[in-house]
Amino acid sequence: MTTAVRVSDKLLREARLRGKLDNRSIKGQIEHWAMIGKCAEENPDLPYNLIKDILLGVAELDEGASSEYIFG
Repeated sequence: MTTAVRVSDKLLREARLRGKLDNRSIKGQIEHWAMIGKCAEENPDLPYNLIKDILLGVAELDEGASSEYIFG
């Protein structure tokens, strides 16, 4: 379901700029920030970089881009 949401001009400009760095659309950048923020609120003891790594790992699993870790 898609819903129109009003955001400030400042947030829109920042999302446009940051999205260009990571090849995301404005919508994709705002969704990315929302996902990071949600995870940070649910896990306040985790640093930002660990949250990003966890989300990357989940995305890799979803895409089937994972491999078995061999110990030793």
